[in-house]
Amino acid sequence: MKISELLNPGAIVAELKATEKNALLEELTAALAGVEKGLDRALVVDVLKERERLGSTGIGEGVAIPHGKLKNIDHLMLSFGRSRAGIDFDAMDGRPSHLFFLLVAPEDSVGVHLKTLARISKLLKNAQVRDRLLLAADGSELFRIITEEEDHL
Repeated sequence: MKISELLNPGAIVAELKATEKNALLEELTAALAGVEKGLDRALVVDVLKERERLGSTGIGEGVAIPHGKLKNIDHLMLSFGRSRAGIDFDAMDGRPSHLFFLLVAPEDSVGVHLKTLARISKLLKNAQVRDRLLLAADGSELFRIITEEEDHL
C-alpha cells in the first residue's frame, strides 16, 4: 500500500501549531478526522498516548511516526504534519522532531500496518527527502514531494 494512496491531501498540516507531544497528537488527529468522517477523535488520541507510554515513536533525524490500532475502523488512516520549529517527541537521538506521519490501523491489521510503518520510515530515512519536505511551501507541495519520492522506494 502506497503512502500517497493512504494520505488524503486534506489531512496534511503544513505548519503545525502544536509545541508539545500531546498537542501534536490532537492536532494531527483533528486533521485526520477532517477527512475521515465519524472518527472518534478522543479515542484516537487516547490510543496514541497509550502507545507513546510504551515508548516514543520519535525515530530520530527529525522524524516521528505516532501510530495506534482501533477496533472500530476498517482501513488504514494517515495524516502528516510539519513543524519547522520542532517538537520534543522524546526521539531516540534526543533531537526535536519536525516531520510527523500519524497512522491509525484496524486492530486486526498486522502485516499491512507494519509494511506501511516500514515504508514511511524508508521514505524519511533519506536526508534529501526530509530537506525537501522541510522546505516545501505548502500542503500541496508536501503531498507532491511525498508522491514523487515514494516512486523511488
